[in-house]
Amino acid sequence: MTERISLRRLHAFVACAEAGTMTGAARQLFVSQGAVSVAIAQLERQIGVQLLLRSKAKGLTLTDAGRRLLPDARALLARADELQAGMRDLGHAPSGSLVIGCFTTIAPFLLPRVLEEFQASHPRVTLDFVEGSLTDLQQRLLEGECEVAVLYGVDIQAGIDYDTLYPTTPYVLLPAAHPLAAKGEIRLADLADHDMIALDVPPSLRYFNEVLSSAGVSPRIRHRTESFEMVRSLVARGVGYSLLIQRPIADVSYEGRGLVIRRIQDDVRPLDVVLARPAGVRLTGRAAAFTAFCHASAARR
Repeated sequence: MTERISLRRLHAFVACAEAGTMTGAARQLFVSQGAVSVAIAQLERQIGVQLLLRSKAKGLTLTDAGRRLLPDARALLARADELQAGMRDLGHAPSGSLVIGCFTTIAPFLLPRVLEEFQASHPRVTLDFVEGSLTDLQQRLLEGECEVAVLYGVDIQAGIDYDTLYPTTPYVLLPAAHPLAAKGEIRLADLADHDMIALDVPPSLRYFNEVLSSAGVSPRIRHRTESFEMVRSLVARGVGYSLLIQRPIADVSYEGRGLVIRRIQDDVRPLDVVLARPAGVRLTGRAAAFTAFCHASAARR
């Protein structure tokens, strides 16, 4: 009969991948370095491929086979932890550690409330988060570094499933003294002769370009930045206008300079905020609870 892969060996492999050294993995697992080395050798022999390359200069690096195994190993270990917790806490609320991902410009507007409200309703779950771009978050999902992620529903990779939470639409951000600031609403065509400050965190810039091009406008981009607040500060200084989606309560920049927000008069394609997860992976109880929380919260918007 074929020998089954033990969770102990998978724990050793994941620890080595994360720590980058046998010593670091042993420290993480509270075992000897020799025990880690034996577990890795047994795992490699059992599945018939080398998973780690050993180098004195670089420590441990994953082989192609190791990179392919890592997300599945993480998912299997998470499922094992969930099974153990579920049996131990049968009839009780979800528990354990949950890491969620969030798109970098959405995070300041969403995560503080989520951390407080979800933690209050699920005190047995330890919630943590990672921020990143669309590409970065999807990679983290596929590699098992987070269980679910809040991001925009465009450019979704193969291997990622998602549910729509709510639609968003952009607005025009103007300096207080801008000639268009006196208008109640802005036609996109009115922006053609003005400089733009572009938020360049994929997929933001491509989406805003598509919005403008739908009205025949080719934006005159004066500056690009990955910083949401840098966009607001440059606009407040009168350097140009911008298109944004997330809106802070205060219509002032970090310097205290005034900003004007105007609705777009044209019909604009909405950009959905979605909750993404690895395709084909069963959600843990805590991730399922977080998913239900997000949908209930979105319904109250």
